[in-house]
Amino acid sequence: MSPVRNALRHAAIYVIAAAATAHAFFAHAGDHAFRVNNPAYQQECGSCHVAYPPQLLSTYSWYAVMAGLDGHFGTDASLERTQRAQIVAFLALNAGERDTSAGGKPLLRITETRWFTKEHHKEIAAGTAGRDEVRSMANCAACHRDADRFDYAERSLGVPGGRTR
Repeated sequence: MSPVRNALRHAAIYVIAAAATAHAFFAHAGDHAFRVNNPAYQQECGSCHVAYPPQLLSTYSWYAVMAGLDGHFGTDASLERTQRAQIVAFLALNAGERDTSAGGKPLLRITETRWFTKEHHKEIAAGTAGRDEVRSMANCAACHRDADRFDYAERSLGVPGGRTR
């Protein structure tokens, strides 16, 4: 086999492998299903709230969230150094590409991002977040029945108080 043909063959294999890997690790934009395959992240972050898909914040925002674990939204969520480093690496590797900053500062809350606001506030009836079964827009599982499986597709949506569209 000629060197050029061999190089092209290897390049094609690389492209196929990269596409398969990307498909396994990143969001499926059409159906809002995410793969979150990091047990440490799921256990530590998922013990208090839904382990949010890393794609919903940028690397810059995840770094800021993880740097403030000692005062994580009113809770001390500090982690042992090795575990924290492992989770930071996972979040950085799988972070979204959308800009999740405002005024040059990283946003720490997914609910404050432009994407979240566009996706939710036009569809959700006023007062929904204040309902007892919801409590907060950060409580994804209140409306997304399959959030524990990282599936946020509309087919499994059940908004308390209804939707506006």
